[in-house]
Amino acid sequence: MKIALVNDMPIAVEALRRVLLTIPEYQVAWIATGGVEAVAKCAKDTPDLILMDLIMPGMDGVEATRQIMKQSPCAIVIVTASVGQNAAKVFEAMSYGALDAVDTPILGSQGKQDPSQTALLKKIATIGKLIGKSPPSHLNFTLNKPQTNFTLPPLIAIGSSTGGPKALATILSRLPADFGAAIAIIQHIDAQFAVGMIDWLNQLTPLTIKKASAGDRLEKGIVTVACTNDHLSLQSNHTLNYTKDPIDYPYRPSIDVFFKSIAQYWTHKGTAVLLTGMGRDGAEGLKLLRSQGWHTIAQDKASCIVYGMPRAAVELNAAVEVLNPEAIATSLIYRSVVNR
Repeated sequence: MKIALVNDMPIAVEALRRVLLTIPEYQVAWIATGGVEAVAKCAKDTPDLILMDLIMPGMDGVEATRQIMKQSPCAIVIVTASVGQNAAKVFEAMSYGALDAVDTPILGSQGKQDPSQTALLKKIATIGKLIGKSPPSHLNFTLNKPQTNFTLPPLIAIGSSTGGPKALATILSRLPADFGAAIAIIQHIDAQFAVGMIDWLNQLTPLTIKKASAGDRLEKGIVTVACTNDHLSLQSNHTLNYTKDPIDYPYRPSIDVFFKSIAQYWTHKGTAVLLTGMGRDGAEGLKLLRSQGWHTIAQDKASCIVYGMPRAAVELNAAVEVLNPEAIATSLIYRSVVNR
């Protein structure tokens, strides 16, 4: 994998370089000391992955991410001294297409790795699996009959990945306080950032947004967001649960796993939406839901940060509508009113 480093601190660059050297398959494509240089180098030699510093003089990592994802898109991970202290900028960068964020690794003594080095390598390995990979064949979409029935609210299920927070903010900010459906969101995001994303989204919408906990039920007017590195799924008694399986599936939490579970156990026909993102996760689940009579929507190419998952859905003829986030919100409001 060709990996570029963008950082104005020589010590941080050396720490990143040494971590990458521990994996023979990782190659440092180029090094840039600022955002302007990174944008120019990426246009000439687009790597598989960029490890992007957040705070830099001149053009910072947020603006560099925005320009790179617009001009020469590739996978980007934000690397900063403290993800927690820079949470607002981290989410801004993710809105422009950064996949993840991690603390800058610290070189251990005598070649020993500290936890930040291990965390970085794990994230790079996961992204390596995501690039150009199709969903594993072991995701089984055979349907089982639900064991119990409850009075279920209308349901909107949304899956998103790269650039998803921005698209979600656009959609949720347009929904009214009396919105008449339950909303479940599966966003590809590390568990350590999920609660922060919920807090951020709660500031943008009159709806209540909460993390999904095992045993919860989806409620009318409540937005429930998957919040662990395991897969969220619906059980036969219509409560939510988390599962580690499939254990080697790189998309965590998986949209396909959740879409499959609601296809199995949600007895009413709802609406499913697949937003911007790298790879193909969610496309087959969206197709399955459409085959069961659900109204399905994919985000259009022009508004996507990465037109991967929606394109896969369009290629499978899984989407009834292909819309930008503003139009998706309008469609959801219309369908909510009609179905009351």
